[in-house]
Amino acid sequence: MDPTLILFAVVAVVLIFLMFRNSRRNKARQEELKTQMVPGAEIMTNFGLFGKLLSVDELSNVAEIETSPGVIVKVHRQTLSKVVTPEEAGDSDSPRSVEEAMAIANREAEEREAAAKIDTEAPEYGERVDDPITKATTKRAPRAPKKTDN
Repeated sequence: MDPTLILFAVVAVVLIFLMFRNSRRNKARQEELKTQMVPGAEIMTNFGLFGKLLSVDELSNVAEIETSPGVIVKVHRQTLSKVVTPEEAGDSDSPRSVEEAMAIANREAEEREAAAKIDTEAPEYGERVDDPITKATTKRAPRAPKKTDN
């Protein structure tokens, strides 16, 4: 037998094994998700809609989600992608909206501008300078003197 043919056969067997193993993992993951998708659970759809799951109709494959009080959305059952846990929803470090992210970015830009205004004065050699952004004291080297045309 040709060694190349044996190599191709071994590679084909390994690929088939990996496909079956991945298929079993996906089935187990789907079953776990299905057990978590109970009415009252906070869920997210695969297109980013968050809400509380009200009901799932297995026959018609329709799920009802309450996005805000009194607003009920009907979606296909397969669009339910994950159950949102309180740890994921309560991440306090990340901004909750675009407006909040822009406000944080504007505040940081103003702090940098204020630091740049303070930074215009050259410190004496070995002088300690407070950094308003990090609130730390650092020792900086003096700036080179400005050259003037004589």
